[in-house]
Amino acid sequence: MSNSKIKIKSIKNLSNDWYTLDKINFDFKTKTGVWQNQTRESYNRGDGAAILVYNSTKKTVLLTKQFRIPTFLNKNKDGMMIEVCAGLLDKNDPLTCIIKEVEEEIGYKINNAKKLFKLYSSPGAVTEIIHYFIAEVDATMKINEGGGLASETEEIEVLELTFKEALTMILTGEIQDAKTVILLQYAKLNNLL
Repeated sequence: MSNSKIKIKSIKNLSNDWYTLDKINFDFKTKTGVWQNQTRESYNRGDGAAILVYNSTKKTVLLTKQFRIPTFLNKNKDGMMIEVCAGLLDKNDPLTCIIKEVEEEIGYKINNAKKLFKLYSSPGAVTEIIHYFIAEVDATMKINEGGGLASETEEIEVLELTFKEALTMILTGEIQDAKTVILLQYAKLNNLL
């Protein structure tokens, strides 16, 4: 972490419970050459992977629906979110992670995941990078009902929606998850369905 425009002065850990929250004091060299002292908080929850799983024959996408407490605390009345399949990398590489998550969450065994890109989720406060994938499936790849792992306190409903329905749900506000919108828009721009 070397950069001639940044001098880290101190890092103070504020929380190290589920994830890590640090308060960083640093000097930042502006484009005029003046050094400014700044303090910011940075939340490190690790990196993740997300995937749009779709069936081009049926023109459907497979999404998940689950309770998300942060959204409930910020005006989502029931806390339920419709999302693409996703998970934290933990010790896995992005591809291994997403293959495992698809099997656990939506019940498909995939071997054809294509990596698209990686993006910072909320770069002003969160360190997380999400690796984005797509994968086409058909009925022969279904191996279980999905639903997540009880050991991870997951209770996931699997939704199979037409691509048109999913796009409309962005406009109606039924889909409000950024990674899901990004992948659905990618599918639309690239005529996947």
